[in-house]
Amino acid sequence: MLNKEMVIQEYIPMVTKIARDLKINLPYNVEIDDLIQEGVIALLQAAEKYDPRYGATFKTFAYTRVKGAMIDYLRKLDYLPKNVRQDIKKFDRELLNFYEQNKRLPTYEEMSEILGIDVEEVEEIYRELALKQSLNLDQYLFESDENSYGSIDIKSEENVKENAWKSILHEQLVEAINKLDEKEKIILSMRFEHELSLKEIAEVLGVTESRVSQILGVILSKLRKILRGDEDG
Repeated sequence: MLNKEMVIQEYIPMVTKIARDLKINLPYNVEIDDLIQEGVIALLQAAEKYDPRYGATFKTFAYTRVKGAMIDYLRKLDYLPKNVRQDIKKFDRELLNFYEQNKRLPTYEEMSEILGIDVEEVEEIYRELALKQSLNLDQYLFESDENSYGSIDIKSEENVKENAWKSILHEQLVEAINKLDEKEKIILSMRFEHELSLKEIAEVLGVTESRVSQILGVILSKLRKILRGDEDG
């Protein structure tokens, strides 16, 4: 077992960064201190459960645990109206359709007209998508329940069937990513491989954080489409 005091000292900045990244797209009534508290608890649990024999570094293991705990906490809050959650799948599809047809991102007003909902509801859906984009990439793309945030728990690495299935999904994902253009690959890498926040990516691209979330939404929708096997060409 790792020394918990040393773990807290070294990794509390990581916990705070994850919380701030999530908070950007959340309602004002969601307190960042509550997210940090959930993250610290998860960090301490990670220190107890970490086993280097599984291959992952402690930082990777803890990062997944901390982010997962925060997202699970937000899911339990259920701060989004049910009708907004139900619109997410349609929104995901229409966002990509608009981008492919017009070669640009839609405004909130345009998405409002397309979906037949208020601009405020469009903003809520964007916030929800931004939260879902905080999942690990494979969890976001392969989750079976469209309203679910996926299972965050790390399961036994000795489960052969599970590892085989993960390997198949990974191969499919790599093939799909290779079909993206170079700019899309770079943005995807910044978010999911290098784990940059929306703010950090926005600074690199010279755009707003909400625009980064929109761009990621299009890229992830495109990946979903490729993985379904119905991409053009």
